[in-house]
Amino acid sequence: MRGKKGGAACGDQVKIQLTTSGQGVIETIFPRSALLYRSDAYREKLIAANVTQIVIVVAAVPSFSEELINRCLAAAENQRIKALIVLNKTDLTEPTRAAAASLAIYRELGYPVLQVSAKTDIAPLMPYLQGHLSVLVGQSGMGKSTVINAFIPTAERATSGISIALDTGRHTTTHARLYHLDENSHIIDSPGMQEFGLNHIDGEELAWGFIEFHPYIGQCKFNNCRHAGEPGCALAQATQEGKISRRRFDFYHKLAASSGATSRA
Repeated sequence: MRGKKGGAACGDQVKIQLTTSGQGVIETIFPRSALLYRSDAYREKLIAANVTQIVIVVAAVPSFSEELINRCLAAAENQRIKALIVLNKTDLTEPTRAAAASLAIYRELGYPVLQVSAKTDIAPLMPYLQGHLSVLVGQSGMGKSTVINAFIPTAERATSGISIALDTGRHTTTHARLYHLDENSHIIDSPGMQEFGLNHIDGEELAWGFIEFHPYIGQCKFNNCRHAGEPGCALAQATQEGKISRRRFDFYHKLAASSGATSRA
């Protein structure tokens, strides 16, 4: 960037001024169709710009955070980005079976859930990437870099083992990078994350991030209902009637409390 650092995200379309062969400065960042980022009370971390699809990569080993999945889905809905959940490492048969069962709720909501083994056969993922600028997100150790290397061997993204004792992956990717699969299909590998702050999404915006809530938003007794125990809450009633999963409703409350959404609604 000319005169300042930061501001540009992987996937941005920019105008540059060449300075020497192979080098230049960014003079203009063109308007974005979408911006995926995370935030807490103090700062924002840009992840990717202009993406049309977020690919949430999970695996049974190490175990994945379902809260992180819900945070990624809420962020995707907020930016009107298509979401795909990829359960990697299917060569681990028994652990994968249990992981797939816990992910069934998202398939029932309409999110595609694809099972692959990036080490043995990544081909089933390719049709989902056609025509998209996709970004891979997820915790360290889920196999995002292995997915990139399977598609583009020359990428040589660093991979690392996992800690069985700590049930975690080791952080290897330090910055986002965009790769071209073909003329119309592109993919961004992003650093592993343990948290996805949603401090920039407040009140009803967060509720809209849960697609099964849509029919009930605006139907509460009180216009300023925070869906946190108020009488006449349509979301709570739908949950009691089994129309909304209690698991997802609890995740909504957890996300709202951590981002301060309930207090700002």
